[in-house]
Amino acid sequence: MSISTHVLDTARGRPAAGIAVTLSRRANGAWAAVAEALTDADGRVKEFAAGRIEPGEYRLEFDSAAYFEASGTPAFYPEVSVIFTVADAGAHHHVPLLLAPFGYSTYRGI
Repeated sequence: MSISTHVLDTARGRPAAGIAVTLSRRANGAWAAVAEALTDADGRVKEFAAGRIEPGEYRLEFDSAAYFEASGTPAFYPEVSVIFTVADAGAHHHVPLLLAPFGYSTYRGI
């Protein structure tokens, strides 16, 4: 199926547009980039790697430093990495990120 994400800026109460996100897959102990995208005006990357998902470990890397720097907001985490396992390659995997200058949270969405 596919992998998607949605970034919400919880400090501002709005979607986080323009965040660079890289999707990587671990193969033979090393990470290899699969796709890159920017979050849209709604804070979403609607689809990464459609039809190319295989079971295994994946990583989403969010460039939070550039996002916060653009608004002059000091932040603690320059990058957020979320590593997750795809067991069912036929299922959709949605990985939201709730982001703030000094904290973040993530979960498996639908």
